[in-house]
Amino acid sequence: MIRIAAAVSALAFALATPTWALDVAAAKPKIEAGVAADYAHLDALYKDIHAHPELGFQEARTAAKLAAEMKALGFQVTEHVGKTGIVAIYKNGPGPTILVRTELDALPMEEKTGLPYASVAKQTWNSRETFVDHSCGHDAHMAIWVGTAKALLGQKSQWSGTLMFIGQPAEEMVAGAKAMLDDGLFTRFGKPAYALALHVGPGPAGVVEYRPGASTSTADTLEIVFAGRGAHGSRPNLSIDPVVEAARFIQDVQAVISREKDPWAFGVITVGGVQAGSAGNIIPDSALLRGTIRTYDEGVRQKLFDGIRRTANGVAAMSGAPAPKITIGDTAWSIVNDADVTSRTAVVLKQAFGDKAGLSPTPGTASEDFSEFLRAGVPGLQLGMGALDPAVIAAAEKAGVPAPGNHNPGFAPTPEPTIKAGVLAMTLAVMNLMPVS
Repeated sequence: MIRIAAAVSALAFALATPTWALDVAAAKPKIEAGVAADYAHLDALYKDIHAHPELGFQEARTAAKLAAEMKALGFQVTEHVGKTGIVAIYKNGPGPTILVRTELDALPMEEKTGLPYASVAKQTWNSRETFVDHSCGHDAHMAIWVGTAKALLGQKSQWSGTLMFIGQPAEEMVAGAKAMLDDGLFTRFGKPAYALALHVGPGPAGVVEYRPGASTSTADTLEIVFAGRGAHGSRPNLSIDPVVEAARFIQDVQAVISREKDPWAFGVITVGGVQAGSAGNIIPDSALLRGTIRTYDEGVRQKLFDGIRRTANGVAAMSGAPAPKITIGDTAWSIVNDADVTSRTAVVLKQAFGDKAGLSPTPGTASEDFSEFLRAGVPGLQLGMGALDPAVIAAAEKAGVPAPGNHNPGFAPTPEPTIKAGVLAMTLAVMNLMPVS
């Protein structure tokens, strides 16, 4: 039933014939020429940001660099919105305000691409020093964001309204968008008429996708502390081993997915972090698990929550241990793209990209907090962009392995076609939502 409904929705979208004012045939070559002339600067910007990544709410250098770029273009820039966020405003006559978002933060992981501009940066994360890597593609987003701002100013006789370019911190922590909203983003700078963003992924560079309705999953963070009783590793009978509790939970909780959830409904429980003990001959007195829960449907979401709690309490009871401390929170809601904004944007992207632009067949399983801006009552759209060299994808397919994607230490976007396609797509999307002056 879900598949049939999705197919009908996609068909209705494909048959829609929205109206628009943008002359894509005239705008596209001008945008492309401007990006080509400025590409050396965007390439250097991208590689500098890639080599100097920063974690959520620690993006001081990154934010300052982007603020300087936008000031040089003539934007009015306000820094430290939502801690390390920036807001850049450019007014160009009457018309709607369009929000264009980029993320600023990177991930706590070591890069293994071997690139000459690879990151060796380290920062503190959860009280420990860690390598930092832009393996989610936010560095490409930032270069596209700056390139789009410059391209729009080069075409400002063809649109009228206000640009609200925001650099959002801490997307990977699912906290930055809310921090900016709580700091008065829409009360201090005005509520935009539309919001736009994009995200690169492991598809071929130059490909752009869009989807009306839900385009990402809802994500909830999971943290469980299993309590036990420490002892010497040679005398486990004197202990209540929290490592055993954690191991049982990691294995048993997957039965919630395979035996309790409707097999047609999407749902994921992943434990991505385990911290316990200090030496092989010491049984610790606690074990910490961190994970993520991904769903589309609220009923499925609550079923997984219930299953997680029952499983965690059950494995503790089996060990004769105290009840574990279970924390589920820091929700990133599903991005729900506005149908009208998506259909209007799809028309111009099809004209500009031809068969390299198309409807995404299914929602993505990843999550992020661009959804907070949409949930605040702003209709909007997040585009998906390919970022890999097709030769890399073909080589991976030949080897029978997936090409390195987001959050993989080997994820390496091919900069030029990715940035150029991103600037073209986002510039056309913005211009298409503004009346011609």
